[in-house]
Amino acid sequence: MKTLDGPTDHVVVVGAGLAGLSAALHLLGAGRAVTVVERGTRPGGRAGRVERGGYHIDTGPTVLTMPDLVEETFAAVGDTLADRLDLVPLHPAYRARFADGSALDVHTGADAMAAEVERFAGAREAYGYRRLRHWLEKLYAVQMRRFIDTNFDSPLRLLHPDLARLAALGGFGRLDARIGAFISDERLRRVFSFQALYAGIPPAKALAAYAVIAYMDTVAGVYFPRGGMYALPRAMADAAADAGADFRYGHDVTRLERSGGGSVGGSGGGAGDRITAVITGRGDDQVRIPCDAVVLTPDLPVTYRLLGRAPHRPVPLRFSPSAVILHAGTDRTWPGLGHHTISFGHAWKGTFRELTHTGSLMSDPSLLITRPTATDPTLAPPGRHLHYILAPCPNTRIGPGVQEWADLGPRYRDSLLTELERRGLAGLGAAIEEECLVTPADWAAEGHAAGTPFAAAHTFAQTGPFRPRNLVRGTVNAVLAGCGTTPGVGVPTVLISGKLAAARVTGPGGPGPGLRATARVPGGRRT
Repeated sequence: MKTLDGPTDHVVVVGAGLAGLSAALHLLGAGRAVTVVERGTRPGGRAGRVERGGYHIDTGPTVLTMPDLVEETFAAVGDTLADRLDLVPLHPAYRARFADGSALDVHTGADAMAAEVERFAGAREAYGYRRLRHWLEKLYAVQMRRFIDTNFDSPLRLLHPDLARLAALGGFGRLDARIGAFISDERLRRVFSFQALYAGIPPAKALAAYAVIAYMDTVAGVYFPRGGMYALPRAMADAAADAGADFRYGHDVTRLERSGGGSVGGSGGGAGDRITAVITGRGDDQVRIPCDAVVLTPDLPVTYRLLGRAPHRPVPLRFSPSAVILHAGTDRTWPGLGHHTISFGHAWKGTFRELTHTGSLMSDPSLLITRPTATDPTLAPPGRHLHYILAPCPNTRIGPGVQEWADLGPRYRDSLLTELERRGLAGLGAAIEEECLVTPADWAAEGHAAGTPFAAAHTFAQTGPFRPRNLVRGTVNAVLAGCGTTPGVGVPTVLISGKLAAARVTGPGGPGPGLRATARVPGGRRT
């Protein structure tokens, strides 16, 4: 595995999102001094928090899976998940509601889910579910350490017996067809394939290997931290601070100071520029933070702008669909809603065509409705409820542009409420006391390419060793982390991304996990 050249005693991590916090904890555990620079006033990044009228609104991901990866991150500094977070397992993990009026509770326990599938679709489908679950478990076992939790230096790293095992499992077929080999009920197939949207590609075109996301959602378990999803980055930041990290909030990085004169753009090793300091602020408010190495976690366009240029790709990056999110604080809730509810429309294949090809808003939307107050009522005033309504939409490169969303956003918000009321959430619009609407224009304003928080799509040409790498050609001491680079989008993979970035800094022979950093870096000096 290639690692950064030269000294790496003091590392500046740019961005206090989940990837940056993960990188910081793993670096601290390996004995590095770490400064975390964040433009916001508190940690979280995409996993942020808004306080409004007594409602505590999580503005980022709502689904937490793979708690063992969270545990690993805390363990890097000798800490434990149990000491930092109270994770509540969700039973059911999801509630699926279909346009024909049927409903299914998605359990992560094998027996409970088999019984629910038999009630919903019969004994034959329940048997198919058990076979599907077994396949998902084998798929995960083959992929995790070899193809997900790994740093690729070359596509040749793919040439391993596990590649043949993945092929034998049908991982290079199409997701929808592979799921259909186990279960025939079209509604059930949706439950185990809608996760392809996270990867930015329709189930009919996605590699079957992406069913590993369904494993995380439907087998490994879904959890919710008391205090909301924001409790995760808050706990990670606290653990990093206790281990010696120096956090600089309200510091917007404007440039990277270099020496060396090499070309910009990596692969660790060889001649190239060396980043000697991270500069925040402008004019008289500039702060210079010296560093031996830097981990960059902003979205790729921001990172490449700081570095000076983007790496050349034969084909431009394709980006995932975006989302409109309505955060609604209400004076009531509805009994048919679980903590997570997927409300499917009649349309399916046509919906993905709209999101990824024609660039039009869903004509018959499938929606994710999250009700965090079902598990933690303290996130809202007494007797009140929070509802998070996510509607996938095209990104701004193929759909409505940033300027169009100024007028389109409020109208689309109204149409979503009308549709949800038609689907049984009677009086939803009138029940809203506080709300926050997020559109692709808001994602674009945060620096997310194509107005999507889901980064580059996981097409075959943008996966594994073909995804934008976390080493930067021509810069010998910079490494990237976050959903735009290896291994990709989602809370589990972003946590892994931070760990992989730290490994590029420390190498395989560094101190073992649990070694706390003892040095703190003096305050940055004014320039």
